Amino acid sequence: MMEGMRRRDFTAAVAAAPLAMASTDTPLGIDLFSIRSSGYTAFEHLDYSAKLGAKVVHFSEIRFLGSLEDEHLKKVKAHADRLGIRIEAGMRSICPGSKFFDAKAGTAEEQITRMLHAAQLLGSPIVRCFLGMMQDRVPSIEARIEETVKVLRSVRSRVLDSGLKLAIENHGGDMQGWELRTLIEQAGKDFVGAVLDSGNPLWTIEDPHVTLEALAPYVLTSHIRDTALWRVPEGVAVAWCRMGEGNVGIDEWVRKYRQLCPGKALSLEVIVTAPRTFAVLDPKWWEGYRNVPAWNFARFLALADNGQPLTVPAVPKEQAAQKERDDLERSIAYTKKLLA
Repeated sequence: MMEGMRRRDFTAAVAAAPLAMASTDTPLGIDLFSIRSSGYTAFEHLDYSAKLGAKVVHFSEIRFLGSLEDEHLKKVKAHADRLGIRIEAGMRSICPGSKFFDAKAGTAEEQITRMLHAAQLLGSPIVRCFLGMMQDRVPSIEARIEETVKVLRSVRSRVLDSGLKLAIENHGGDMQGWELRTLIEQAGKDFVGAVLDSGNPLWTIEDPHVTLEALAPYVLTSHIRDTALWRVPEGVAVAWCRMGEGNVGIDEWVRKYRQLCPGKALSLEVIVTAPRTFAVLDPKWWEGYRNVPAWNFARFLALADNGQPLTVPAVPKEQAAQKERDDLERSIAYTKKLLA
């Protein structure tokens, strides 16, 4: 009951906050996963992002950098400096028990240490990482959270010595906002924060506004995209889409983000997907979601009840790179109007 009261009080405070808050200090960024099929070098990624007016470029995965060699990273940093761009560096899963952890790249601790060094050379204030994806909710997301907290605590001194922070993303349906907040608080909020993704909450059957409210105090940066969802006979269909084409109230979400996370980058990670069905009417489907609060699920359903089906045409592989750029550029134009 007390939790519900705190949530209502928090929401009321957000609604009462002045609209102009942080209106001029929200840098526009691009997460390079938006153009994952382009095959650009790190320098081409930066040039393209500068052309679109980005002030932050989020290299969310090592592959977008091309190499972790010191000399290469120094050249990338110098090129970004010439363009007036700040770099954010990232890696993938740091949870050894996740289905998406790459053990061939070394232990989680080794991978984090390597990326801390790379981030320092790039001038990145963070290293982005994540636990896993929705498949990790079964048999126990709690066990995966516990493993991740253990890893984070083991590298605490290294992270603090580096002067950076580890930024954990609510990624691919792995954790709801309150679960990631719990992970951060258990690991240590002095060196761990959040990469807030606005699209991934829908893959955890969570209203992204609820996610924002839960994680706002710990947000270090963001991944932003719009989402459409609607009711289908099996439950709910969810499709990520370009900014302004969904029904999750993305304009209001951006407004609240600027209020609650002043100065933090608003970085577009535009991913347009075919609808994914969440069979919430099937009791078996709930195996990985038994800990989801009823009020939270009700908020998710309310969004779906107000949605309309979104048609997402298939894109031939040879056209994927151009389609991704088109989707990003259209979303950039839309977001610039929101930030103006």
